[in-house]
Amino acid sequence: MDRSPRVTHISWGRMEVEGLETGKDFKLYPGGGRPWDWTEHGTRHEPGIQPADVEELLDHGSSVIVLSRGMKSRLHTMPEAVRFLEERGVEVHIEETTKAVDLYNRLAETEPVGGLFHSTC
Repeated sequence: MDRSPRVTHISWGRMEVEGLETGKDFKLYPGGGRPWDWTEHGTRHEPGIQPADVEELLDHGSSVIVLSRGMKSRLHTMPEAVRFLEERGVEVHIEETTKAVDLYNRLAETEPVGGLFHSTC
C-alpha cells in the first residue's frame, strides 16, 4: 500500500506537503497528491465540496477521507458528496482545517487516507 503524504506545515494560505511543492489547497491520497483547483468542478464555499471533488481520492485508493472546512469553517460539504462516499463504504471526517490536518496525519500512519484541504477561510 502506498503511504499518504504527510502535511508538514499549515498556516493561512500556505501548506507544505511531503514530496509536493508548497501551495494553498490540496487533494492528497495514497501515493501522492496535487493542488486542489476549485475551478475544475465549479466548487465554491457554498454549496461546497462536491462528489466530483472526492471521486479522485477514491480512484487513488483512499478508504478513509478527511474533508477540511477551511480555517474559519466557511467551506461547506454537499450532502451528496458525503452520501457518495458513504455509499461506497468510505469513512468520512469533516473538520476545521487545522483539526483536519492533524487527523489526516494521524490516519496516514496506518490507513489509506485521502483528503481535501483548504488553507484559507
